[in-house]
Amino acid sequence: GGRYIRLSIRTYQLPTMANPAPPVDPAGAGDGSGSRCLSHSYSTVDSDGASDSRIVTLEAVLKGDKYAVGDEKLVKAICALGEATAHIALLLQNYVEHTFAGTQNTSGDEQLHLDIDCDNAVFAAIRSSGVYAVAASEETPTETSVDGGGGGGAFSIGFDPLDGSSIIDANFSVGSIYGIWPGKGLLGRKGREQVASAVALYGPRTTLCVALPGSAGPKVLEVTLINNRSSWELSRDSIVLKPAGKVFAPGNLRASNDNPKYASLINHWIEERYTLRYSGGMVPDVYHMFAKSKGVFSNVSSEKARAKLRLLYEVAPIGLIVECAGGATTHEAHDGSVLDEVIDDLDRRLGVCFGSSEEVEKYKQFMFK
Repeated sequence: GGRYIRLSIRTYQLPTMANPAPPVDPAGAGDGSGSRCLSHSYSTVDSDGASDSRIVTLEAVLKGDKYAVGDEKLVKAICALGEATAHIALLLQNYVEHTFAGTQNTSGDEQLHLDIDCDNAVFAAIRSSGVYAVAASEETPTETSVDGGGGGGAFSIGFDPLDGSSIIDANFSVGSIYGIWPGKGLLGRKGREQVASAVALYGPRTTLCVALPGSAGPKVLEVTLINNRSSWELSRDSIVLKPAGKVFAPGNLRASNDNPKYASLINHWIEERYTLRYSGGMVPDVYHMFAKSKGVFSNVSSEKARAKLRLLYEVAPIGLIVECAGGATTHEAHDGSVLDEVIDDLDRRLGVCFGSSEEVEKYKQFMFK
């Protein structure tokens, strides 16, 4: 008959590999101290003196004839955001493990080690600039002094150091969001008071989109981090949103289950053959509108799916960019620009619609009728 082969199978016990959790400050990021969370350092981005060339190139863009930013302190403030963005880009490039720090910010959100590292990178950059007085972030949601006690800070900043950490393991694009207000303090302010805002996008490229609402007329520009993160180059000199465009990003989609108006609007977009561009990250989804110069982004709440977007750290800064680019914004539940909403709580949350002016108007027709 047939031939048989006898297999001898042995079981081996593999040695247990030590894999201790990375060290973490038990206090989390709550004091904005700038101390590292993980063992790797974000300072290595400047080991070759690249910081100087980055600042010089970004300064040249801002001070040039096209934008003519004459306020030296504002130029330094924006360049600090460029530095923070370069450091975060390096952190993301070397990010491997999706590990939780075992801490929460005061909003109750579980913090990743990476969240804390990115938060500390921004705090380090804005402290080094010498032009900020107060800072608050999604990870450090308290008004924190960053002027070293000298009282010379000209600006206050609200920021989200890492927007999209829940989708980062899929290697999706993520971002940072920054809003700059004049003077000291953030509570009681409105988004319309911002002197500048910016969003950074980390993908195949690292880009920084900056809104300048100055008296000479609002402008939105984009710079790209190039030459091994050593310099910034102007990549889009003017970002303008067209009045209409059939591209949609419906955030908090589960709200359509018990919000019939939102469900009706989404059905309208589908029936009218809009192109869906939605990743689950606010920065890449809104940034797609800037890239295509058109579209609409919504994030609507319901009784069972509450609003998540924070006015200070996300809504106001991005809202300024959208309106400076010729687009429109509105609160989800009433007709009014998000830039007129008062920051009466650092953790205030709301639903929104951003985008091309005619698309936002269409949103209002469905949601406010």
